[in-house]
Amino acid sequence: MQRLRVDEQLWRTLSSTNPIESMIAICRATSRNVKRWQNGDMCLRWTAAGMLEAEAQFRKIIGYQHLAALALAVERDVTAQRAQASRSTTSPSPTTTTTTEPAARLAPVT
Repeated sequence: MQRLRVDEQLWRTLSSTNPIESMIAICRATSRNVKRWQNGDMCLRWTAAGMLEAEAQFRKIIGYQHLAALALAVERDVTAQRAQASRSTTSPSPTTTTTTEPAARLAPVT
């Protein structure tokens, strides 16, 4: 955050974990009412319901006016890091082949 030169008010707001911890606590309290979990979709629905309930308690982010500048700073930083990484890596030799493994798949829920 300091490297990106974020506004002090926005930095103070985003450096705290309290908002996310509060949302998680409300989601837990909401899902505590469930007696029998049937599948993953049900878990997602109850989590979404808890987040919607927590949304009513959210307040405006202090320093919200600087969020656009933060997004641009993050984008510039990521672009610079990618450019630096691509310059520091060497291209593979023609005899070297790289394969990518397929992503692990979850078993269907029945």
